[in-house]
Amino acid sequence: MEDRAEPLPEEAAPRKRRGIQSILTGFRIIDCLVQAGEPLALKELAARAGLTPSNLQFYLISLSEVGIVTQEPRTGRYGLGPYSLQLGIFGLQQFDVYKAAFHRIEGLARETGHAVFLGVWGNAGPTIIHRAEGSYNRSVFELRLGSVLPLLRSALGRLFLAHLPEDLTRAMLERELQELATANTLPEGSDTPRSRVEARAMAEEIRAAGLSRCRGGLLSDHTAVSAPVFDHTGRILAGMTIMGHVNVLSDDPEGPVACVLRDTARTVSEEAGATAHHYLTF
Repeated sequence: MEDRAEPLPEEAAPRKRRGIQSILTGFRIIDCLVQAGEPLALKELAARAGLTPSNLQFYLISLSEVGIVTQEPRTGRYGLGPYSLQLGIFGLQQFDVYKAAFHRIEGLARETGHAVFLGVWGNAGPTIIHRAEGSYNRSVFELRLGSVLPLLRSALGRLFLAHLPEDLTRAMLERELQELATANTLPEGSDTPRSRVEARAMAEEIRAAGLSRCRGGLLSDHTAVSAPVFDHTGRILAGMTIMGHVNVLSDDPEGPVACVLRDTARTVSEEAGATAHHYLTF
């Protein structure tokens, strides 16, 4: 007699995995303290966490015992405890912001179709350390890995001018302003600053917009937008830049390309430990 395999039972439909509700609630409390950026009174923390003060007390007792939360003796307010700091430090030590940014840059190039660059502030100024080609772009040969970009005539340079301390950018800024005054080669209608006052005003606009842009600064027929990546202290680590032909890439600060760039840079920043307090407006 021929053996027949027994029919397998129908595979059950995938179900959402169940978690432990009390743990999720505990982390919601922790997140409220993180987002607040300062210790909170019991009633305020309860309101933010969506709990009654009496229920919140039970969670705070346990969180305090393991050092995640601490209560200020003088004010009675609750804040993050010493073990929260240790967890944050260990997490940052294990996180490679540049590796995370490289991955996101490849995705941005595929999604937008434009060339995308990652730049850092190096010894000589804004320096490209990674690039990904987009489907719309011919290779931008002028921008190779290791290329150092100008401060005033590149979106990446303008980004660092806006977010770095002035003592780090002052020498490069003064040199470029002097070169511009001597050569006077800027095209008509250029938005490149010609003085320290104009440079500071531009920097304020960049911080308010959450990104920088520069049209025709490096290549006359190209435009670029750049967004900052911050670390857990709010210090700028890098800039993510999208560059494309002026007839193809929209550099509108509220356009779809700028929005996806800002969101991507913010995601990497949050992975590096930055919080909403490290952003001025975006």
